[in-house]
Formats: sequence, structure tokens, C-alpha cells
Amino acid sequence: MMRAPKTCFRPRMLSCAGGRTLALGPAGVLMAIINVTPDSFSDGGRFANTAAVIDYALQAVADGAAILDIGGESTRPGAAPVSADEEQARVLPVIEALATKTEALISIDTYRADTARLAIAAGAHIINDVTGGTGEPAILALAARTGAGYCLMHTSRDRETLAEPVADQLFFLEKALAAARAAGVGEAQLAIDPGFGFGKDVEDNLDVMAHLDALHALDLPILIGTSRKRFVGAIGGGEDNLTRDFATASTTAITRLSGGAIFRVHNVGASRAALAFADAMIARRMGDLS
Repeated sequence: MMRAPKTCFRPRMLSCAGGRTLALGPAGVLMAIINVTPDSFSDGGRFANTAAVIDYALQAVADGAAILDIGGESTRPGAAPVSADEEQARVLPVIEALATKTEALISIDTYRADTARLAIAAGAHIINDVTGGTGEPAILALAARTGAGYCLMHTSRDRETLAEPVADQLFFLEKALAAARAAGVGEAQLAIDPGFGFGKDVEDNLDVMAHLDALHALDLPILIGTSRKRFVGAIGGGEDNLTRDFATASTTAITRLSGGAIFRVHNVGASRAALAFADAMIARRMGDLS
């Protein structure tokens, strides 16, 4: 049964750079993960050159992705840090090329203000910040100045946390949102991410998923990033990518029914079918409640 309030499925727009907007509410939105890295946990090193990345990204759009999330630094636990110059060398050619080849929105997965600035100049529309503005706070002023969509994520890494995961999420996100607003980021630019897998064990992740409705108190679109995470493999009973993709599709449906709005996935086709079914259930439920 849906626990999400009816209002979280209302039509709304996420404001993005370049005067673009993303329609949210009645239908879930798929964001394709495009890792331009040699060491991401599930697909690092897959792409030998920019042309291969472009082809993969365009296929993701054909499969149903409305957003392409381009990342040049792995966020897996224990990953070696990457310099800003290296990150930019990886992502900027991809963003520049995609901006001329697709109408899909482009997101830059970075916490660095300068990388985000250059990415937006190259054609990106959204900043996806896994540090929630704590990595480089200057990124907040950049989002305000450029009008980029700004998704800030909860993380339990490298910080003291409250014992209860959901309470810690609200504590962290409320502070991060206050900082973003103080920097001038508009309400229509903001989205939040519960941070599945970031400093959370299997039980923590299940608690967050079971109580996703608690985040609706913040009244912002929720981005879901469960794709191929370790806890998904542990519960789904397989470590290979295909098994994790099937399990990810299940989490897509579950979290959509709980009010998730944007779904960041590796396998767009697998989650598209699950999302379509969840959206059909929401439409039916909304009709019953009207």
C-alpha cells in the first residue's frame, strides 16, 4: 500500500540551467548513470573512448532516460581520489558532445564547484552533489547563479551521525537545505536524495526505504539511487550486474509507490517497466482518492 501523501504526486517542475525544466509528479523520471571512470564499482572502465560513452548515453535516452548523469569520479567506498583536472578531462568532452546530440537533460555528478561550473558552461542542466553541499560549499552559490537544478544527497560517510538513520537524514538534509537556500538556491531548483549505500549497512538501507515517506515533510522531489548497490545484491541474492538490475527494478517500483520522483539507474530498460507499473498503480490510487 502507498504510504506517500497524495500531494507528492502533484505536477511540479524542477528548474534547471539554460531555462530548462523537468516535469515531475504524475510520472516517475529515469536518470541514466553514465560513469566515465576506470574504477566505478559496477561498470568502471567499460568505455574506452568518448564515442563509446556517447553511443551508450544516446541508447539510454532511446530506452527511456530523461536525464543523463555524467560522473568522472567513482563514489564507491575506498575509491582513490581523482584530481579536479582529471575529473574535468573525463566529463567535459562527453557533456559537450551530448549537448549537441540530445534534448535529454544532462546532470553533472560532482561535489566540486569548478567542475560544475565548467559542466554547466558545456551544456549541463543539473548538479548532482553527493556531499549535500558540504564538499565544496561554493557549489551552492554556483547553483544559485546559474539556475541549475541542484540535488543534494544525505551521506553518513565522514561525519558523526544520529543513531537512527531516518532521524539523521532529516537532521542532515534540513541543515543542507538551509545552507542552499541561504546561498540563494531557489525552491524550484531543489531535490533531495536519501543516499542509499552511503555509510549505511543493509539494515540502515531497509529502514530508509521503509520510511521514505518521512522525507515528504521536506516537500521536495526525491531522487532514488539504489542501482546495483551492495545491499541490493545482498537482498536480491546475486552479485552479478543482471541480478542486481532485476533487484534494482523492484526497488524502483517500491520507492516510486512511496513517493520517489527521479530514479538513477544503470539499466534503464529494466527499471522502465517497473516504473510504468508503479505509475499505473499510482494513477489508479489517485483516482480512487479523488
